[in-house]
Amino acid sequence: MLYINQTIKTEHVMKMKLIPVILTAVLTSLLTLFVASRYSHQFSMFAGNNPNTLPVRFTSFTGNAANTGGGGPVNFENAAEASVKAVVHIKTTTKARTVVAQAQDPFGGIFGDIFGKQQYYIPSQSGSGSGVVISNDGYIVTNNHVVADANEVTVTFNDRYTTQAKVVATDPSTDIAVLKVNEKNLPFMDFGNSDDVKLGQWVLAVGYPLSLDATVTAGIVSAKGRNIGINRQTSAIEAYIQTDAAVNPGNSGGALVNTAGQLIGINSAIASPTGSYAGYSYAVPSNIVKKAVSDLMKYGSVQRAYMGVEFMDSKKLSNEQLSSLGIDKTDGVYVAATVPNMGAAKAGLQKGDFITQINGNNVVTEPQLLEQIARYQPGDNISVTYLRSGSVHTTTVELKNIDGTTGIVKQHDVTRLLGASFKALSATELSRYGVNGGLQVTEIGKGALATQTSMKKGFVITSINDAEVGSVEDMQNALSASTDKIQIAGFYPGGQGMYYYGVNASAAANTEQ
Repeated sequence: MLYINQTIKTEHVMKMKLIPVILTAVLTSLLTLFVASRYSHQFSMFAGNNPNTLPVRFTSFTGNAANTGGGGPVNFENAAEASVKAVVHIKTTTKARTVVAQAQDPFGGIFGDIFGKQQYYIPSQSGSGSGVVISNDGYIVTNNHVVADANEVTVTFNDRYTTQAKVVATDPSTDIAVLKVNEKNLPFMDFGNSDDVKLGQWVLAVGYPLSLDATVTAGIVSAKGRNIGINRQTSAIEAYIQTDAAVNPGNSGGALVNTAGQLIGINSAIASPTGSYAGYSYAVPSNIVKKAVSDLMKYGSVQRAYMGVEFMDSKKLSNEQLSSLGIDKTDGVYVAATVPNMGAAKAGLQKGDFITQINGNNVVTEPQLLEQIARYQPGDNISVTYLRSGSVHTTTVELKNIDGTTGIVKQHDVTRLLGASFKALSATELSRYGVNGGLQVTEIGKGALATQTSMKKGFVITSINDAEVGSVEDMQNALSASTDKIQIAGFYPGGQGMYYYGVNASAAANTEQ
């Protein structure tokens, strides 16, 4: 009985102690509500000075009247419906093959039979991506890396119709390829002007990610002129449009579309530690795509224009070096050197100049400058504005091709036979490697170099059958004078010693597709 009375007494004491706590909480809440209602109009940390402004906003975008029909909420329906009809699913197959390579012979082939040949088996592979129909008669644009080395390419439309596609031409430097299907009256997409793309603008990413059916995602443009270093070509052009629209494996080659339904980019890459979407995606701007496609269809290769200027990579310089050159406080692209007899040197540009404009368009970074130059042809004249010792100057620069001329660089038979792309070494590279001439392999496709040798991209060819090679024309002449057996000599930058590869020209010609 005593125990029960003590328990009741204890509970009574605890309840009495809780009453002040409860009363304090109630009074505090009432006081907070009073102060908030009395003085809320004076707080502007989130809402601004307008008492009617809320600290949060609806996700409807009303800032682009041209694309939203006079300032109303943005509507993606028309753009999405038109886009999915013009975006296709691409599947590729690469056949299994055995690569035969002549063992390295330091004696120039004399003991080739003793050293013997090495064989490598590469199993069949399959891949997938996306593409965009750009004409009603069946031309399709996609990424080069989607169809590179493929023996078979199939295209599936949004209505699930599937057909074979032919690879018309590719350009590894811009990562663009053109395909063709034998179909008529196809829905297609018009090119928009990527120069008009603004930061914060709404965009759609359309493609076939993760082998799903046509998928549309939305986001905004978060940056322009991005160089992410994913294209390892020696003369790569990277000036990506960066967005936060969700893009995953399989989206490569698909469309980046504005709300008017125009093609403003080709989705190409994502920034991700896992391989899947993690916040940022990158697209080749439509102005670069349009020029590349036009050249590929007309000439079989992109007519790349060059100023003849070498730039300083600011990412590799220390803060002291940046400060001493003035790069840290001067807008524009710093000229580290000019190539003799090229357009920039002839127009008077010098080491130490800062290029600020190309034809009136501002350029602050090297990717922005390369994006501007990429839309012109060899032989075109451009206006270049630059700073020298704080003074503004303007000059006219005639652009040249990789060989230093203004002629058309056509797809040579040699590149089709060997199945590779090449470029001549620059004066700086010749000096760095200590050679008089050389032709660097920028891409290896499915020709003789891939099927008969183990040659890797980046290899520098210095001679063919003992004939020195310094240009594509030199290579063409050397191969024309060669017998069936071709010996290619050269080196890998950063490697040691010379490498020798053997090619059977007759076998290559018989297997060429």
